[in-house]
Amino acid sequence: MSDAVLSARTALVTGASSGIGWETARLLAGRGATVLVHARTTAEAEAAVERLVAAGARRDQLVELAADFTKLSEVAVLAGTVVEHYPSLDLLVNNAAATAPERCTLTDDGNEVSLQVNFLAAHLLSKLLRAPLSAAGDARIVNVSSSLHRTASMNWSDPHRVKKYSRVAAYAQSQLALTMATADMAPAGSGVTAVSVNPGPCDTALLPLYGRVGAPAAEGAAAVVRLCLPGTVVANGAYFDGEVIAPPAPVTREERSLKRLAKLADQLVGRAA
Repeated sequence: MSDAVLSARTALVTGASSGIGWETARLLAGRGATVLVHARTTAEAEAAVERLVAAGARRDQLVELAADFTKLSEVAVLAGTVVEHYPSLDLLVNNAAATAPERCTLTDDGNEVSLQVNFLAAHLLSKLLRAPLSAAGDARIVNVSSSLHRTASMNWSDPHRVKKYSRVAAYAQSQLALTMATADMAPAGSGVTAVSVNPGPCDTALLPLYGRVGAPAAEGAAAVVRLCLPGTVVANGAYFDGEVIAPPAPVTREERSLKRLAKLADQLVGRAA
């Protein structure tokens, strides 16, 4: 496959300032894509772009974007910027992720921080970017999930886990929610396909949650980018362990739970939607 297979495509990669997100941006740019490089702050986005150029990416392929995902209003502004300047968006890689703190921490929006950064921001982006994604004709959403989603359960009565908090349980729940919501991010007739992928434990800021040695971030990113390539055939809602399609947690196929999650997510993003 040509190195320039993505030369006519535009990709938004969230959390692209380091780790798997930065490596994903680098690999997509290497395939010719125009990459919207998202980071928490403008300074972090600019630094990430500088490192990408130093690594061989063309400067005119890269656009820095900043939004703090602990503030849903900034997620909405980010989406508005993309809609304004990119009426057609081919790829949305929801990679941004935060570890859950030692103590339960709520954002100004009232959501547990890892639930908001890891899931609600992606949920909101997929809704607000529906028009440019649909306009692309064969767009893809790739959600970077985790094998820990299989250990999780949704705490429907206390989704922010205020009453009984565990940082591992909170993080795992955020990844379960992201995996469960994947198919719903690309409704029938939208022209979009959404998949989720566990890139495996990588040597990133999230590694302490796994408690083991991690592979290079570029290795995890390669699994993500493979799902972005037009030559990779995917089905909506599919879940991958690395490059292999795999069964997700059974709850991700329970229609009642999926509807319940969609309703909850819409409530939690509130006015930002």
